[in-house]
Amino acid sequence: MIQTIKSFFLLLVASFSFLSCGKDKFSADVIIYGGTSAAVISAVEIIQSGKSVIVVSPDNHLGGLTSGGLGFTDTGNKGVIGGLAREFYHRVWLHYNDSIAWKWQKHSEYGNKGQGTVAMDGENRTMWIFEPHVAEKVFEDFIRENNITVYRDEWLDRETRVEVNNNKIVSLTTLSGKKFKGKIFIDATYEGDLMASAGITYTVGREPCSQYNEEWNGVQAGIFHHGHYFKSQIDPYVIPGDSTSGLLPYISVQPIQPNCSADDKIQAYCFRLCMSNHPENSVPFEKPEGYDASNYELLARVFESGWNEWFAKYDIIPNRKTDTNNHGPFSTDYIGMNYDYPEASYERRKEIIKEHENYQKGLLYFVSTDQRVPEEIRNRMQNWGLAKDEFTDNGNWPHQLYIREARRMIGAYVTTENEVLGKISVPDPIGMGSYTMDSHNVQRYVTVEGYVQNEGDIGVHPKKPYQISYGSIVPRKGECTNLLVPVCLSSSHIAFGSIRMEPVFMILGQSAAAAAVMAIEHKIDVQDVSYSELEKVLLSKKQVLVNH
Repeated sequence: MIQTIKSFFLLLVASFSFLSCGKDKFSADVIIYGGTSAAVISAVEIIQSGKSVIVVSPDNHLGGLTSGGLGFTDTGNKGVIGGLAREFYHRVWLHYNDSIAWKWQKHSEYGNKGQGTVAMDGENRTMWIFEPHVAEKVFEDFIRENNITVYRDEWLDRETRVEVNNNKIVSLTTLSGKKFKGKIFIDATYEGDLMASAGITYTVGREPCSQYNEEWNGVQAGIFHHGHYFKSQIDPYVIPGDSTSGLLPYISVQPIQPNCSADDKIQAYCFRLCMSNHPENSVPFEKPEGYDASNYELLARVFESGWNEWFAKYDIIPNRKTDTNNHGPFSTDYIGMNYDYPEASYERRKEIIKEHENYQKGLLYFVSTDQRVPEEIRNRMQNWGLAKDEFTDNGNWPHQLYIREARRMIGAYVTTENEVLGKISVPDPIGMGSYTMDSHNVQRYVTVEGYVQNEGDIGVHPKKPYQISYGSIVPRKGECTNLLVPVCLSSSHIAFGSIRMEPVFMILGQSAAAAAVMAIEHKIDVQDVSYSELEKVLLSKKQVLVNH
């Protein structure tokens, strides 16, 4: 009954706010571009603060990676995850407290292992590990309960850019011809397309260490913080020992550059696959179109070297499923094949996404069928398949590629490893992060000794949670005064490696929305929002700004 009254009240608030913004159904106080977890959380905060909002989503499915396969949450220190982000994980906990949620295994059979925490935290009534469809339902519940208007499959028209007047975005137009007008805009995409189209300064790739006085930025050859490197001397050539035979697939011909030097390369992408080993809920790995076993020759040589860690990142989520992530020197990360993605056209991005899909499907088929794969691994692999009850409208394949990094705004404040590692105090904090500065491999090359090796895999753990500045989600004032960017925010490459975790995007999404509401109410630029007032609002919303 209480929930019904609350929903009715929010409906009245939303209706009043929408009418006060004008009769145009494509106008609202705040326009959010994106369908990520940050987009949904931002929208909820705006509605619950009494303003109108429209979510313009290129995606049909809401939640981004959180509902797209990343169910083994990169939690870090759960104590600094507050506000609506924590409400999300509480709702996941509520779902799995119902016996009906355990369809493919008994609750008692689930191991309760999380990443840095238990999966199901009864004391704090949160759950950090979940199935994709459960996450999507929670996001859709947020949308439904708060009566949030969402336009799906609406893509920003990047050719006509956006309408900007006196450093303010007036409107954005989508490829369907719809023009969305607002007082404040939030870019909650993984790519930063609205930000870029509005003329905001941004960067792609890795800065030199010298730019921000960092140690872990730029090229990092010979640095192996995780297990994603070649531990044995593996020959890179088609005919071993014969350099004239050419390199095997997925090895760059470019020579490695000096450590700490800058480049325009980005860390690898992959799909986070939801697999099942339940016979009634498993779809066998099929041979993809255009499959060529020779594309996986390098992996065969890795197996022949004695490497046996193939199943190390089949992270278990409820109901005998996995969130399968990259692990090892040759795995699900499609290294070096995404460099043009951030700036690419929609057509080219679709091609890149399809190339990643074909690569991973071929990888799965190779490991489960090829005779060069050790029999024990091959036989065990045949027990797995794609989860039949996930991503049912997409052939059980995730609808979201893991865009680990794309554009990054150069905003009012740039967060670097110095803030993440606690070397510099942070002004105007609006949220906290705590996860390792985690960059996946960026390139695969031939060493001077003539062997194959990966580069870019960095993992440096902060000693304690760190604060993220409000200045990192707002542009420089001379560029745009009514845009907030909680995802492609202002940070160095290596700092972004920690910030880019989904709980942090939700945290920053809520804080961005709270700032947007204040800017509207006071009729000021987002850069002029009073931090002392914003801090009070965020604390009242149970955001965590200081590590206790």
